[in-house]
Amino acid sequence: MSWQSLLMSIAFACSVLPALLGAINLRRYRVIDAGSAADGERPTVTVCVPARNEENNIEACVRSALASTGVDVEVLVHDDASTDATPAILAALCEEDARVRVVEREPLPPGWNGKQWGCQRMGLVAAGDWLLFTDADVRLAPSALRSAWLAARSGGSALVSTVPRQETGSWMEDAVIPLIHFVLLCYLPFGQMRSTLRPAASAGCGQFLFVDRRAWRAAGGHGTFRESMHDGIKLPRAVRRAGLRTDLFDGTPVVSCRMYHGAAAVWRGFAKNAFEGLGSFGLLLFVTVVHALGHVLPAAWIAWALVQTLIDRRAWGTPEWLALAAVVASIMLRLAFMLRFRQSMRSVLLHPIGIAVLTIIQWHSAWLHITGRRSWKGRSSGGATLPAAG
Repeated sequence: MSWQSLLMSIAFACSVLPALLGAINLRRYRVIDAGSAADGERPTVTVCVPARNEENNIEACVRSALASTGVDVEVLVHDDASTDATPAILAALCEEDARVRVVEREPLPPGWNGKQWGCQRMGLVAAGDWLLFTDADVRLAPSALRSAWLAARSGGSALVSTVPRQETGSWMEDAVIPLIHFVLLCYLPFGQMRSTLRPAASAGCGQFLFVDRRAWRAAGGHGTFRESMHDGIKLPRAVRRAGLRTDLFDGTPVVSCRMYHGAAAVWRGFAKNAFEGLGSFGLLLFVTVVHALGHVLPAAWIAWALVQTLIDRRAWGTPEWLALAAVVASIMLRLAFMLRFRQSMRSVLLHPIGIAVLTIIQWHSAWLHITGRRSWKGRSSGGATLPAAG
């Protein structure tokens, strides 16, 4: 076997094996039917929204939560020193509906991330038996909270999470943001997640964390990861360390989010916690090799082979056919994801580019991590306010 054939055999394995797990997990990642809102028990849910300069989002987010059916809901918002119209919008919402409350802001303690401090403050004063920690750019369908509660109850879980339907616009958003589903389903062993309490076998999305209030307290609340910028990973693991189950369900029909607008926002947003989501340089190196071999190299190999075929009609050999098989495996899975999660066709066609960009962002995030320069909305990971750019 030539070195080219050997290399492409490895690339084929790096593409097909995650794709097989992704296909299996796609069946396990279930949509939950909320049923009739009038039937059975009505849980009490507190929706907790940390907000900092969210004048374009906060009203729509709060109103979508207030429209929830099949649950008794209250909405708490922690306004983290917003300098835009967010406070005025919240004041009007509180005046209009008594179910909306703004949690009084207290000075950010040393070592706390602003978002985690806001979530901690809201969780401690919440009245609901269940808490939903979500973001201001998330929109809930009326049945979303009841679907989450049924997902938790049916699986005996203290926490459930989902990746919202990701709305995208620019090419960068299409290339990178849908990879959240790709990474989740292709690398998380759902079987282990549901059969063990291993923290490492869990995952979640910080845009939608639905947790039993008693379990949240038993896990130490957001204080167990006060400096983190990746509550989607940290909270499920904290709940599992407390001896309680966590799970995932497909909330595509009932939860949506336009996370970022444009290439710069995507870069900054993913860079703040992409490395923390992996957790180690060893895993970062492993993922980099797998993605480069399984998704970037085969596409580049095929592109070069096509050029050679056009120039001198060179016949394809084993390496080219293996590369094509690797590309087809990735594209077929991405097509399935596109249909299931309502992603754009452009996101499928940009798959190799998206993988390459995500890998670069992950290494950039690692650099920001080791140099202590990670920040979001003007604050570092430890909560310090950063000077405005001059």
